[in-house]
Amino acid sequence: MTRFTVFGASGYIGSRLAAHLRAQGHGVWAPARGDAGPWTRPLHHVLYCAGLTADFRTRPFDTVDAHVGLLAKVLRSARFASLLYLSSTRVYLGAARTDEDAPLTVLPGDPSYLYNLSKLTGEALCHASARAGVRVARLSNVVGPAMQAGPDSLVADLLRQARQGHVLLRSDPRSAKDYVHIADLLDWLPRIALAGRAPVYNVASGVQTTHAQWIAWLQERTGCSAQWPEDAPRQSFAPIAVQRLQAEWGVQPRPLFAALDSDAPP
Repeated sequence: MTRFTVFGASGYIGSRLAAHLRAQGHGVWAPARGDAGPWTRPLHHVLYCAGLTADFRTRPFDTVDAHVGLLAKVLRSARFASLLYLSSTRVYLGAARTDEDAPLTVLPGDPSYLYNLSKLTGEALCHASARAGVRVARLSNVVGPAMQAGPDSLVADLLRQARQGHVLLRSDPRSAKDYVHIADLLDWLPRIALAGRAPVYNVASGVQTTHAQWIAWLQERTGCSAQWPEDAPRQSFAPIAVQRLQAEWGVQPRPLFAALDSDAPP
């Protein structure tokens, strides 16, 4: 049995990680939301899942607290064997490359970059702490059962609309992103936390899925109709490099739509 501490265990990823680890017989402690220590107990292997996604634009101070403030307290004073900080492949926005060593672009004057900047600050703090066993996982767009809708959650929004019978897509159907199923994260993240050899990993599928593919999948399963403006903007992101993750463990992502078909129906 391995002992884990999961920060952010009330969120979508953290709650499923905690449940998955317990189901495997591991010990899991999930500090309550707002518990900022000091922690007198050893934290063993920390999975840092605390963060804001959908509402970061309206809660900038909470975003920084979640991505950086609590993390700083853990790195400064907590006792642990390892720590895995969950960042995001969103940090590659505007970058020419998406490998883990790529130089990154930031625009501090753009409110949308607060998420990227705070995640990168958390990453930099992990590296600057110089503590052994500290790693970063940059997560792609995570999908799976019971996804929460929000302004930045395209798939959850499309699912909600499809259940109502009609989807209004606001971007060009040729737009594409990388998506990874939650079940892959439950498999990969503990491996990285316990045995990763590199300081940073992209945790993604490495496959681009277009909005048109999502629409086709939803229409097949719900019979919904769909439309989009003729001048809808095309939003394409560079494919995420996953060679490091694959080279170290030989993992392959689940086929996205087959994995979703095995979840609860839309």
